[in-house]
Amino acid sequence: MRFFTALLCLLLPTISAFAVSLPPVIGNHMVLQRDLPVPIWGWGEKGEKITVSFAGQSKSATVGKNGKWMLKLDKLKANTKPSNLTVKGNNEIKLENILVGEVWICSGQSNMEWKVAQCANGKEEIAAANHSAIRLFDVPGHTVHPLPQDKGKGEWKVCSPSTIASFSATGYYFGRRLHKELNIPIGLVGSNWGGTRIEPWTTLDGFKSVPELSEQAKSVAAYTADKKVGGASPSAIYNSMVHPLTPYAMRGAIWYQGESNSNRAHAYRDVFPLMIQSWRDAWKQGDFSFYWVQLADFQNEQDEPISENWPELREAQTFTLDKLKNVGEAVIIDVGEGRDIHPRNKQTVANRLLRNALAKDYGYDLPHQSPRYKDMQIQGSKVTVNFDHVGAGLYCFDTREPVGFAICGEDQKFVWADAKLIGKDRVEVWSDQIKEPVAVRYAWMNNPVCNLFRKDGSVTLPVTPFRTDDFPMITKGQ
Repeated sequence: MRFFTALLCLLLPTISAFAVSLPPVIGNHMVLQRDLPVPIWGWGEKGEKITVSFAGQSKSATVGKNGKWMLKLDKLKANTKPSNLTVKGNNEIKLENILVGEVWICSGQSNMEWKVAQCANGKEEIAAANHSAIRLFDVPGHTVHPLPQDKGKGEWKVCSPSTIASFSATGYYFGRRLHKELNIPIGLVGSNWGGTRIEPWTTLDGFKSVPELSEQAKSVAAYTADKKVGGASPSAIYNSMVHPLTPYAMRGAIWYQGESNSNRAHAYRDVFPLMIQSWRDAWKQGDFSFYWVQLADFQNEQDEPISENWPELREAQTFTLDKLKNVGEAVIIDVGEGRDIHPRNKQTVANRLLRNALAKDYGYDLPHQSPRYKDMQIQGSKVTVNFDHVGAGLYCFDTREPVGFAICGEDQKFVWADAKLIGKDRVEVWSDQIKEPVAVRYAWMNNPVCNLFRKDGSVTLPVTPFRTDDFPMITKGQ
């Protein structure tokens, strides 16, 4: 008898090793993406037949030599009625309380990680967070790995006062309003780490795609399983906190990051679009939507229009609008707090992100783009600046004339400028100190004093900070 007991104990680990299993992101309470093929994947015994049943569909796959399997459910319609999903192989897994709707990943550094409990009206927001059709998946901890990981951590939770306090405020406010507008279930996936640069969020294949980043690509390619990496190591955060989520079907991503890259702002022009494309390639879902938050106003206001880091980082973010499809930017130059890098007003941030999604993904006819610099004409001592995306017209907040413009001559020394609105989409700029102007800047400071907006009824969107020159930036780390 003792012999058979000992033999059974030896066999049990072998038996359990072949049990069908799923990644944590496929679990109870999840929201599956509507109107797209939905990958379901996991692990099992080589050659084992796996059958997944959901919403009247039954799909099968065979476990490969590597112990992995994947199949795709046909496109699903949004459904607010909870259903079960069954995965059957040598064993059976039954997932409960599954909804179908819209899924978004909410990622970045501390401003995306900033919790509901830490924001304006946090207690009231938490108390009112009874939304059974909103589901939250928060990747736990700050973890890294030298190699892409298949099995991450986390679990889906129903949105409630007991689950929302520690979730991303920007992500939650985005998802809550989206749920209100569409009246369908919303899944929000949070993966964030405060203080991180963009390089740790970028894939190895992403670095390989740009010849100028070949050294970083070589460094990441040389990683082994026992390589010691940290939160600043290229690809290390992606490997641990994002790769395990792929290829979970979702509509797109919202992103709030850049503060930690401000001392190498010029390089962000290349790395930011590279990171976005690397995620799209990893998800293998085409050009899924990607919307980001431009850096807010921060630090001390300056008496003179000097060169600083944050404006160039903002510029790099804006340049990405012209480099990739299905992208959008939320300009929040009016939302920041000079003494705190974490603005507490995440509602406005989320609403401006959502305007991009509603217009681009869901067909809403509403103002969603901040005005952007188009071109300029110099006539004598004055410069006329023209803008795109002005909607019903430009508007000066709090004063009659625009504030925040600077102008320079051939010596490239900027001075504050006078300005006035001309029609709905032009601003005339000049200074008595500059007789022959060559360039104009607007809101080109870490914490600019500026007041130019697009106004459409009750909706105002700030003009995107810009410069008309390409003078080298003489700033820290450049």
